[in-house]
Amino acid sequence: MQDGRWQIGYGLAQLSYPWWQVRCEARASIGRDGTAFVRTAANDIGTGTRTVMTQLSAELLGLDVEQVRFGLGDSSFPWSPGAGGSGLTTSVGVAVHTACRTLVQTFLDAVADDADSPLAGCTVDDVDVADGRIHRRADVDAGESYVEILARHGIDELTADGEGTPPDPTKIDMALSGPFAAKFVEVRIDADLGLLRLARIVTVVDGGRILNEKLARSQIIGGTIGGIGQAIFEDVTTDAETGRIANPTFGDYLIPVNADIPELDVVFVGRPDPLTPIGTKGVGEVGLPGIAAAVSNAVYHATGRRIRSVPITIDQLL
Repeated sequence: MQDGRWQIGYGLAQLSYPWWQVRCEARASIGRDGTAFVRTAANDIGTGTRTVMTQLSAELLGLDVEQVRFGLGDSSFPWSPGAGGSGLTTSVGVAVHTACRTLVQTFLDAVADDADSPLAGCTVDDVDVADGRIHRRADVDAGESYVEILARHGIDELTADGEGTPPDPTKIDMALSGPFAAKFVEVRIDADLGLLRLARIVTVVDGGRILNEKLARSQIIGGTIGGIGQAIFEDVTTDAETGRIANPTFGDYLIPVNADIPELDVVFVGRPDPLTPIGTKGVGEVGLPGIAAAVSNAVYHATGRRIRSVPITIDQLL
């Protein structure tokens, strides 16, 4: 297709990216003021771990987000793996899920023999949590708040630990699958000058359950920009005689800037992953792979030239 001097092309790439889950520990507490403190030694490298774990903890304990404090980055907290490999959210999340469920059961244990409690004899599978209270699943009115339980029994705080472990492949009847995505790219090429411009990129991702769409979208956008760099800018030049990097600064090593970024859109599809209790798969790295391939396919659609190396440069388009 042609638009004036610009050749227009569309490209698509599909991919799946592996994710990992390893053992992780977490601890959850609720005190007399009705607030929770959930913690693990995990770190947040800017991907929003603290935010999504605060949200998840609040949901699992039936509290408002403002009533939950999530602690991380302290080696005195329960053990956690480091960030990376699209796996921290699931690893920490499963541990938090276990800790919060165990904490609810700890409250139920406190009233197990309490004739004045409508929760006497209940297990965690018999109840739901909402608005800072535990209630029987079959009767919303049959329940009481965390604060009431603690006060009546003269307890300042209850605490529970939880451990998350990855699913055992020998005990499940489905294959482990990572997040997968489709990348759609529109390019415009000036055939006379060899100029390549990106006009639009749409990424469609199945990342399992998305705990915070704004944060997940930001990660996909960041990965997409990295993919743009891989596709048309970034190229390490090595001195043949010394082996030294000849373009070691951003003055010589090109990366995308705002003017290079086209209209971007991200769409999340799919459903929670049934292999974990929180349903996440991880989207930390699925944003970057496939962008260069989609750009190359779009170049082929526009020009008929099949380019199989990156970055795609002016000399390859003339």
